[in-house]
Amino acid sequence: MPQRERRDPLVIGRVIGDVLDTFTRSVPLTVVYNNNREVSNGCELEPSQVVNQPRVDIGGDDLRSFYTLVMVDPDAPNPGDPNLREYLHWMVTDIPGTTGATLGQEVVCYENPRPSLGIHRFVFVLFRQLGRQTVYAPGWRQNFNTRDFAELYNLGSPVAAVYFNCQTRKWLWWKENVIWLSFKICTIGVKL
Repeated sequence: MPQRERRDPLVIGRVIGDVLDTFTRSVPLTVVYNNNREVSNGCELEPSQVVNQPRVDIGGDDLRSFYTLVMVDPDAPNPGDPNLREYLHWMVTDIPGTTGATLGQEVVCYENPRPSLGIHRFVFVLFRQLGRQTVYAPGWRQNFNTRDFAELYNLGSPVAAVYFNCQTRKWLWWKENVIWLSFKICTIGVKL
């Protein structure tokens, strides 16, 4: 494996391998949550930060080029047994180059990440379409396969991808509930 590939965050995070084959990035892709948190490969976002769909900006130099954006979770339902791999969280087609996802057709509505166990990777993949209205929504979200989807619609290799990690902070939930339960027991104990 060449030195450059070994340092690629998509390789380190196993996005290349689990979701995509090696590709050459050729179009800038920017994903921003809550107008202030840009997704960079391997960054961690809390479930509360990704409730609303992000702003997605696509580079390029031609409004006549159209793109498809998919967002998948390759770790569903949990990283130890990803038997729903890949879970499709969002799909937007017909996005004109140099614009954003808001100008495309949302064919699978955004479903915010809610990982129940472990650290999940959420991957945004951008493909250049052959033309407008040439890509359609799949009939399911579970066991979506980005590679097969790209092959079905002759999308070729991705032109960009970025991912973030997300996990539910179970220990915070546990800590808050133990404190609440301790308070209730003490309150009941005082009343007796």
